[in-house]
Amino acid sequence: MSIVVKWLGHASFQIKADGKNIYIDPYEGEYKEKADLVLVTHSHYDHCDVSKIKKIVKEDTVIVCPPECASKIKGNPKVVKSEEKTEVNNIIVEAVHAYNYKRFRSPGNPFHPKGFGNGYVITVDDKRIYHAGDTDFVPEMKNLKNISLALLPSGGTYTMDNPEAAEAALAIKPEAVIPMHRWDTNPETFKKKVEEASDIKVVLLKPGEEYEMK
Repeated sequence: MSIVVKWLGHASFQIKADGKNIYIDPYEGEYKEKADLVLVTHSHYDHCDVSKIKKIVKEDTVIVCPPECASKIKGNPKVVKSEEKTEVNNIIVEAVHAYNYKRFRSPGNPFHPKGFGNGYVITVDDKRIYHAGDTDFVPEMKNLKNISLALLPSGGTYTMDNPEAAEAALAIKPEAVIPMHRWDTNPETFKKKVEEASDIKVVLLKPGEEYEMK
């Protein structure tokens, strides 16, 4: 089965798989097609854009989000915490840890505290896609297994930077990886570090470009 992953910009992705249309963190890019499934990693405006969500939902769209995000989203979102799983239309969605332990808004106050947001592992057929959310390179990443494609933030400031994201990729060992949430950093730095130390395929997309998983 072919799965097509489109980077819309920032942390926003569209995934077409098994006849279903999935959006993750709708914010940047164009949203012309309705969603079967929407995954929101956390409530910050550049990940949980209520106007974009409103544009893509239809009557039977399922929205999955962490607890602190549910109040922003109208309707009846499916709330999951880290380490919880849910199944939507034969797609398994596993919430995993995403947090900062070394990046702080003020002393002792991380940008993304543990339990605030989620990363997600999405299993469609035999493919497993990991969207890390906004996070540092956290120990729990080392427990992720059999990841087909990892979507890792690499822009620094609020998330991993290029060297950390490369370190995370080497620990996760996905078949392929796409850096995202890049801001104005150079993804070639990430690509070089990963490719020098592994045979992981590094895919650099521009907003609006697609990667087909086979």
